[in-house]
Amino acid sequence: MMQSKNALRTTILAGAGIIAISLAGCASGGGSSESTTSSTSSADYSSAICASGAKNADQMLVGTILPQTGNLSFLNPPEQAGVGLAVADINSAGGVNGSDACIIEADSGDSTDLSVSTNGAQQLIDAGVSVAVGAASSSVSLNIVDKFTSAKITEISPANTAAALSGYSPFYWRTAPPDSVQGSALGQLITGDGNSNVACLVFNDAYGTGLRDFTQSEIEATGGTVVYGAKGAGQEFPPGQASFSSEVTAALATNPDAIVILAFDETKAIIPELVAQGWDMSKTYFVDGNTSDFGKDFDPGTLVNAQGTIPGAQPNDDLKARFVDWYKSVQGGDLADFSYAAESYDATTLAALAAVKAKSNVSADIQANLAAVSGANGGEECTTFADCSKLIADGKDIHYKGASGIGPFNEKNEPSSAFIGIYKFDDSNKPIYQQSIEGETSYTN
Repeated sequence: MMQSKNALRTTILAGAGIIAISLAGCASGGGSSESTTSSTSSADYSSAICASGAKNADQMLVGTILPQTGNLSFLNPPEQAGVGLAVADINSAGGVNGSDACIIEADSGDSTDLSVSTNGAQQLIDAGVSVAVGAASSSVSLNIVDKFTSAKITEISPANTAAALSGYSPFYWRTAPPDSVQGSALGQLITGDGNSNVACLVFNDAYGTGLRDFTQSEIEATGGTVVYGAKGAGQEFPPGQASFSSEVTAALATNPDAIVILAFDETKAIIPELVAQGWDMSKTYFVDGNTSDFGKDFDPGTLVNAQGTIPGAQPNDDLKARFVDWYKSVQGGDLADFSYAAESYDATTLAALAAVKAKSNVSADIQANLAAVSGANGGEECTTFADCSKLIADGKDIHYKGASGIGPFNEKNEPSSAFIGIYKFDDSNKPIYQQSIEGETSYTN
């Protein structure tokens, strides 16, 4: 568990040194590297699902525990594409330790039914996977992390942000930044827009309350007040709740300047209630759990100018085209959302590079080499599995600089720096990327 207090400092992408988080961040790339990918759009990809009985003695087994079902299932396609494209690139470069990597998929579900993730984790443990990429939900990871740790299975989440997971286990890693980074960015976005009194509609989940706490701290630090849903007020609602008339009424009674919705699929029931009670939706703020395309859910213009934050770099156009091609080729569908796709790509690539460095596909050996291939000890910079694995073969230390733009893993097994994307909803209720800021996390007692 986390033993220290997060201290945040942030640099502007175009930046002139270290300053407090500023929303004047560069509105371009978000930190992803053009050299991370090759120009192979419209390529044909094939499935890399492991054959029955596959063993890590023979090849690298990439397990995924992602939300195939539940209220975070909208995150499965981009995360699945991130893992799948990474495995395709790994195998096109010669594979891992002489053999192609393959994928074993398990369902993580969501926090409303934790038996789904319990069963999914056991499936991957029984298969002896080399790495487990997931889960998307922090609460789900808190449910399964001890199982993976006991089995000495390395878990790398591309999307967990809860502070409770920071440094939780030597076998738990993440390529997404902790909530301290997103909460600080969101709080300054809200108050920077001139809002002083802020209401929070937050579900009682480790993710929701944790992110609320960091956001509230930043709101208060910049002169604002949380007038509803504050820490200690006891106004959270349970995950899976379907009706929000009383919560919205109570929140609006505090006369807020802005409302933050910290929830997952419950958001689809909260928004109509806010509209019905006359709330100006342009004064609404979302987080990564609900900054998604609501084009099929609400009338055009419902969310226009509402804003949200999503941790992670905005993939460059070439990489997005490759994610789309992979998903079309393998899953037969269209991919329009790229949330955590780059983080999933990097989680998979880092695990494969650690296996190359260890000369082993065993998960405990991968765990022991993850920090090193991320650049925690320095090393020659490289941006692709092909280039990085050649450097390792030549006996060199490496610093993999991947698609997500994260810094090397720190002592808590999470990014030493990462990007937060700022999004604004258009008149079709789709979040449109505006800009990114880079946050750096350090720890003090």
